[in-house]
Amino acid sequence: MFEEKVYLSHHDNGKPYIENNAINISITHTDKYVAIILNDVDEVGIDCESLDRDFSAVEKKALSEDEIDELDDDLDDRRTQLAIYWCAKEAVYKKMSQYHVDFAEQIEIEDVRPREEGELDATFINKDGYEEELRLQYMTFDRHVLVWVSGED
Repeated sequence: MFEEKVYLSHHDNGKPYIENNAINISITHTDKYVAIILNDVDEVGIDCESLDRDFSAVEKKALSEDEIDELDDDLDDRRTQLAIYWCAKEAVYKKMSQYHVDFAEQIEIEDVRPREEGELDATFINKDGYEEELRLQYMTFDRHVLVWVSGED
């Protein structure tokens, strides 16, 4: 990914950065996949999860009431929706790089309808009430979900 050797470090909040380099980076990994996103200008976020993971806790701790109301009754579709919601919220969290984010209250994901790939609209609500609109991309593959956000909407 780089023409020369680079050194990866982490900020206090866990966000990775390349030493002596202004490029923005985000990294995710699962049992068998690793994904990295880079951007010269904007902060980025990426997350990947296996659909074989148990997402039952996500509904209770990370989704708003409106998002829960949007969940499908079909269990397979619901699992995929929960995975997309979780990865989307994680990607936004990584991009925003703030401490103590309430995923259910501060990160809103609009209309998750599982497909092989697509776009999602998200809103990050800062603690001061300022809202930032974001556009995310996602794809599903090999029983995994990958979501990333790069740049401003």
